[in-house]
This record gives sequence, structure tokens and C-alpha cells, in this order.
Amino acid sequence: MNNPGRGISLQALIALAIMLSTLVLGGGLAYQGYHGIERALVAAAGDSAHQLSSTINERARRLIDPAQSSIRLLAYDPIAQADNLPERLDRLPLLVASLDANKMLSAVYVGYPNGEFLLVRVLRDPAVKQRLQAPQGAAFLVQSISLGEAGQPVGEWRFYDRELALLKTEGKPDYRFDPRERPWFVAGMGSASTVLTKPYVFFTTREIGLTLAQRSIDGAAVLGMDASVNDLGGEVADLRMTPGTEMAVVDDSGSVVAYPDLQRVVVKEGEGLRLSRLDELGVDSLNWLFASDHQGHEPVLYQVGGQDWYGMRAPLSSFTQQDIRVLIAVPAAELLAGARRVLLEQALWAAALIALLLLVGWALAQRIGQPLRALADQVRALAGFDFGQAVGVESRVTEVRELSQVLGSMSRTIHNFQAITLTLSRETRLDSMLGGVLSRLVEATAVSGGAVYLHADDSDALRLAAHCRGEQYPAELCLVARSHEDLAAAVAQALESQAHYLAVALNDRSEQLLGILVLQLASAHQQPGGVQQPFRRFVEELSGAAAVAIETRQLIEAQQRLLDAIIKLLADAIDAKSPYTGGHCERVPQLAEMLLDQAITARSGPYADFRMSEIERYEFQIAAWLHDCGKITSPEYVVDKATKLETLYNRIHEIRTRFEVLWRDAEVDYWQGLAGGGDQQALQLTRERRRAELQDEFAFVANANIGGEFMRDEDVERLQQIGARRWLRHFDNRLGLSHDEAERLAAVPLQILPVAEPLLADRPEHIVPWGERKPPVDKHDPRNVWGFDMRLPAQAYNYGELYNLGIRRGTLSEEERFKINEHIVQTIIMLNTLPLPRHLKRVPTIAGNHHEKMDGTGYPRRLSRDDMSIAERVMAIADIFEALTAADRPYKAPKTLSESVKILGFMARDQHIDAELFRLFLTSGVYREYGEKFLRREQLDEVDIRPYLAALDGA
Repeated sequence: MNNPGRGISLQALIALAIMLSTLVLGGGLAYQGYHGIERALVAAAGDSAHQLSSTINERARRLIDPAQSSIRLLAYDPIAQADNLPERLDRLPLLVASLDANKMLSAVYVGYPNGEFLLVRVLRDPAVKQRLQAPQGAAFLVQSISLGEAGQPVGEWRFYDRELALLKTEGKPDYRFDPRERPWFVAGMGSASTVLTKPYVFFTTREIGLTLAQRSIDGAAVLGMDASVNDLGGEVADLRMTPGTEMAVVDDSGSVVAYPDLQRVVVKEGEGLRLSRLDELGVDSLNWLFASDHQGHEPVLYQVGGQDWYGMRAPLSSFTQQDIRVLIAVPAAELLAGARRVLLEQALWAAALIALLLLVGWALAQRIGQPLRALADQVRALAGFDFGQAVGVESRVTEVRELSQVLGSMSRTIHNFQAITLTLSRETRLDSMLGGVLSRLVEATAVSGGAVYLHADDSDALRLAAHCRGEQYPAELCLVARSHEDLAAAVAQALESQAHYLAVALNDRSEQLLGILVLQLASAHQQPGGVQQPFRRFVEELSGAAAVAIETRQLIEAQQRLLDAIIKLLADAIDAKSPYTGGHCERVPQLAEMLLDQAITARSGPYADFRMSEIERYEFQIAAWLHDCGKITSPEYVVDKATKLETLYNRIHEIRTRFEVLWRDAEVDYWQGLAGGGDQQALQLTRERRRAELQDEFAFVANANIGGEFMRDEDVERLQQIGARRWLRHFDNRLGLSHDEAERLAAVPLQILPVAEPLLADRPEHIVPWGERKPPVDKHDPRNVWGFDMRLPAQAYNYGELYNLGIRRGTLSEEERFKINEHIVQTIIMLNTLPLPRHLKRVPTIAGNHHEKMDGTGYPRRLSRDDMSIAERVMAIADIFEALTAADRPYKAPKTLSESVKILGFMARDQHIDAELFRLFLTSGVYREYGEKFLRREQLDEVDIRPYLAALDGA
């Protein structure tokens, strides 16, 4: 029966159950999520098709409406009654003005019932001019057919410049054109309104367009205009939903009006040109969609050539006299790519979650088994009559918890009776006695919890003085009845709880009510007639053991410990963020407290009257721990910047690659010269000289990148000379960019590859503007409610190569130095947003002023000595001395005690730090005490403080 080999491990069972349930849930959610996204994408495609149709309609309307207005006005012009060519040419300025008013019009013309004809064509395309053999400067061509004396048609071409000066006249005897035979003339003469023809190919210009015809107001002629719709092809190409989307504008006969590839739309047939038919494009997806009877805006799913497509048809209402529509076919794979990517991501997340929960389940099962083993050990101790050992384990499993409670009550029954008696007899302080007795009473009787309510002197209410376990007790109780019999019911009613209580009145010797003791009963103490009498008598005998102040103080101390832990956690996180500043947030508070203790304990001098309460000391400690909390916002690569070109990586490697390209170019030039018959010795000499120059120049650039020495003017000039070298770039520098990089490059003109670029450059895309994250540090900034007064660089970052290599000292640019200094701004802002209690209100001020100087030249507020408290000035010295002596900085070696004290002496002389506090720092030996605790042995040299004290006395 107890064979362990026939069972299954509880740990494995729980882990397996969690894994399977997570797998089922994750699969279901992924399936639902994928289909939801699929439906949304398909619906969005339908909306996009409708929007595209509206866009093309609007484009066509902007094309047709102005032309219709112009031709309707021309219907009233006297040109319709002109019966000879000179009179008609007199109206040439009006016809030219119509063409200039609408750039999409290619020609305007008039046909007469006797067969005469006049056409004005604008010459915009150089290819058309060449084909028509137009003279230099020709802007317009007038083609005319008039009747001669014998009634024969006479054709002439006239070329005009932009000012309508006649440049050339040509007789065209072979120009035969009878407008009366043209569809537009016939349709126009038979209708009083404007007639719109189907789109076709203009023979002269080879553009795709349509003709607008309008009978003159007196019916004496028909006016026509040719309007190009070539732009619709570009509109279609620009509005494709995915790279593989196929789109076309077709009429009811299948002729293609617009297609992204305009070369395929126009087809030569014999001596003329016509529009391509849809089946001639060879786009099967569009052919299927044209042949289908699908209507409406909802996309239809179909398959062509083994590939799934979503198709949509949208009519163009602008072409009111023709049945023209837009056909859109989107590859399903491209349209649903986002949904499938989300499905893959969800699957990966589900797999990671399953693995994680498997480990959690394994650990959870182990935690369930451990309490059972611990209880077995404790029961063995009880069997050995060891009742002083605590019995019980923590577990969320009901059975394990109940077993633990039963076994614990067996041990507590004996042990806690003795402890209660000992507390009552030995504890002299009331609060300690009540707290101890209440906790022991709750533990010994195994009740769910307890509380003590004391009678308030200023009211009849009972106020909570102490509580232990149980429910969340209200701060006050107003009991209607206080008699012994119904006191428990009144408490339960006042607490608005269904739990059972035992309430015992706390009376003084004169039987005046002092308060009540409330115990929340467990089921073991209840019986049908009420509370068990032995238990009631025991509680009544110990009714004076209610806690008054202990629990409250414990709660406050627990909250304080939690706050301290969170603050230390934040400080440790800031130190851990950079491997080069570890320990700074921990050492500065200790050094600051050392110096502050000396100021507090001073009995003479300027700090003889300086005192701080325990609350003020605690406020200072919190401020010291949080003095650099704003560093959590400082970019790590700026804080740890070890070279001038370093961002997220050292960009010297990019520059070295460019030198490698120039090195290879020297080699290529050598071999090309040799192949061209050049002198080998001279070519070799040139190659080696170029290589030597490249080696020397790269060594100079690399050395400048280190930033260890001061950059002279001639060094910066040499960088400019080296940067002027050119190398040839063959690859597109806009590929593989992040969104931010692409935005910065958007304003830079696109260059045709290959392009020669400077070896070192400050390019426009190196500038990173502030954008919406501009910090409010200018004193005139309306957002600046903290009193900051700092100079803000023009941009957030400048990654320019020459700009950074030319940094005069160190590795930080002006923008990066501001970014580091900004941490104190963020410190003040962050701390001011915290809902600090009244006794901690000065934490932001103490923490945020340690970079201010006594002469008012510090930051971020430019405060002077009189604007700062002693605690703030102490923080300034502690922060500087720790930074000077720290051995974990990448950009400097740790300074010795004497070097650090010497620098502080200069700062005291220049009124950067408080001179009196510096004197106390020296005379009290704080510098030596701190050094012995935190500095390396080689830093602990001898310091003669007498010169510094003499300088302070003479100041």
C-alpha cells in the first residue's frame, strides 16, 4: 500500500497540469487572435479600396470639371460664327488661355458643319516637338482646315511662341480631316450638353485621354477639348496596398485606362495607337476579377495560378457617361503577413510561458512537499516532550495548513501560558505589556486575530489601539450596546462582518469602561450555544492584556523599513546600471553622515548651535541615498563614454573600414596603372607613399579618439584635412535603418550611387533634435516650475565625426556633458513627484542641490551659499570627495588622499564648496576615516592639513 514506486510525484503532477492548461489556453488565444486580425486586415483592405476609388474619382473630377467649365464658356464665344480663318485666329488668345488654365488639356478645337476645322495644341513634350518638326521656341501648334475658292479643303499648320508670335506657317495638302465624321462631332451636335468620350490614345501626343465635346450656343459649330488622364496611372501606382498589389482602371469593354506601367497601356496597331485590353496585360488576377460578377466593397477571396488573392471592384463616378471602374487584386500572403507574424510571435511567447510555468510548477510542488517534511520533524520533537519548539509551517494548501494549525496548538497551549504569565509579571511598560500579552493570547488560543479598542477621552467612540492578525479592523467603533451579553453582537454589527467574535470589556477598578478586547474566533471555539465557557473564562482573566501602542509602532517601523529598502534598492540599481560607478550611491551617504555627525557634535565654532532631530536626520539619510536617483534616466553609453566616437559602440571601427577602402583603392590603382603600361617602379612608389599616409593618418585619428590629451588648433585642422579625403560608396545608406535614423535622413537629398563621400564628416543626419523631450531647464521656460537655470544645447545629440573627434578635452561633447548634468534635473523632478510626508518634504532640496556652488555658478538653479542649508552643503562636499577618490571610473585614475584634499582646497578658495565645512572636514579627520574605510592602500598617503587651514584663516 505504501509502495512509492506505484505513485506519481506531486511536484511532477502540478508542473504537468500547469503546462498542459497553459498550452491549451495559449493555443486557443493564438487561434482567436489570428482570425481576428485576419478579419480586421481584410476589412481594412475593403475600406482602403473604397478610399482609393474616392481618391481617383476626386483626381478625375479635378481633371474633367475645369475642362467642362472651359468648354461651356467657349460655347458662347464668337468663334462658332467665324466663317474664315483670320477671324478664327483672332480668337487664338482665348483658346490658348483655356489650355494654360488646365495643364491636363492637350488641345482645344472647333469643328464646323461645312467640314472646316481649327485646332490649337500646346507643345509641352520635347519628343512631340521633334516629331512635329516644330521651330525653336514654339509653344503652340494651330492646325486648320478651311475651304478654298473651289470648295476644296486646304490644310495649314502654324507654329506660335509663348507670346503668340507666329514662327512658321506650313501648308499641309495631305492633311485630310473631316470633323463631321468624328464621333465627338456627331455626339456633340446631337446633344445640348457636354459630351464625354471614352478614353483613347491621342495620335499626336500618344497620351491617354478623353475628348469633351460641346455644341455652340447657336448650334453653328462643335467645340472639343482633349484631356490627358496619364496621371491616373501614377495615382494607381502610389496607392498600392502592398508591394505585390495589382491595380488597373478599365472600362466596360476591358480597355485599360490606367495601369502603374504606362508603357504597357498603349499598343501600336497598324499605323495607329490604341488602349491595351486587360487580357493583353497578362495579369491573371485582374482578368479573373474583371470577368467575375462580384459587387460591393467587401473583398472577395479567389485563387489564380495557385496563389490566393483578395479582389475588389470600385466604380469611378466621375466618368458619368462611361462605365469605368478600378480593379484591385491584393496577394493574400502579403495582406495577411502581419497576422501570421503575430501568430508566430504568440506561439513563441506561449512556448516561453510554458517553459517558465513548468519551472514555476516544479518549484510550487516542491514548496508543498517541504512543509509536510517539516511537520514530520516537528511532531517527532513533540513526541520527545519538547513543547518549547515552535510547531507550524507556512502553506497555502488547506490540508497542510489545518494539520499545521492543529499541531501548533498542541505546542502553544503549554508554551504560551507560561509566556503570558511571565509577561504580565515582568513587563513594566503598559504598551509593551499589552502588545506582548495580546500576541501571546492570539497565538495560545489559536484564534483568527484580535484587537484592542480604547475609549477616547474626547468622544464616546472606541479607537483602535492595537490589533493582531484577523480582519482589517476599522479605526473607530461606535457601539450602541455595551452590556456583557450583547457586546459581541454589537461588535460584529459595527465591524460589518459575518465572522464570530468574542468581545470582553476592559474596565478599571471603578467599573468604568476603558476599552474592549475583541477576538475573532476560529471554528474550534464555537458551539451551538455560543462561545465555550472555559475559553471565555480564560480570556476574561487575561482581558487586561490588550495591545495599546506596540502594534502601531511595529507598523510604522515596518513601513519605514520598507521605504528604506526601496530607496536602497533604487540606489543599488543606479550603481549597478554602470559598471564604472558602482558603489557611488552607497559611499556618498556614508561620507555625508560622517561629516554631518561632526557638525552636529561640534561644541565650538560656527556649528556649535547646529542640531538636527532624529526625523531630520532620517530625512537627510533618505536624501543622501536618493541624491543621484535621476541617473537612472542617464544613457549608459554617455555615462561610460570612454572614447570620442563612442555611442552604443566605438565608431572608430567604421572609420578604420573607410581607411581600408582607401588602402584597397591604392592597390587597385597600382594594378590598373600596371595593366595600362605604366612604370612599375613609379607605381609602386606611389602606392607605398599612399599607404604610409593612410597608416599615419589613421593612427592620428585613432589617437584623437582616445581623448587623453588637449586638442590643439593644428590638430583640429589636420582632422579637417584628413576628413576631406574621398572614398567611394556603392551601397544605399538608407537600408536597414531604424525609424529615427530614417526620419533624420528624410531631409537629406538622395544621391545617385556610387557617390564620393568625405572620409570624416559632420552630416545632417548626425544631428538629433530635442523633439518633444526637451527638458525644461531654461529659466524662461513656462514648464520650469522648479527654478532651473541651465544653458540648453541646441540639439539633444550631435554624432558628427569631426565634431566629436575635435573635442578639446576628454571624450564628452557639449550635448553629452549636459545629458550627464541633467541627471540632477531629473532627480529633482522625480523626487518632487513623490507624495512625501510632511517630515520628508525637504528631501528633493537636499538631494538636488549637491552640484550648486557657493558663488552661485553651479547647477541646476545657480544657488549661492546663503540659499543652501548646512545639510545641502555637506552633500556637495561628500559627492565631490567620493568622485575624486573613487577607483571605479573608466576615464581617470583614482586620486590619493593628498591630491583629493588639494583639489578641495582649491574649490574652497574659489568658493565652490563651503570653506567652513571644509575646515571641519579636515580638523575632524573625516577624510582620513573615510579613506581607511573605502580607499585602496596605495591611495592612503600622508596629508598635511596645515597649509589649507592657514589659507582658510587668511581668506
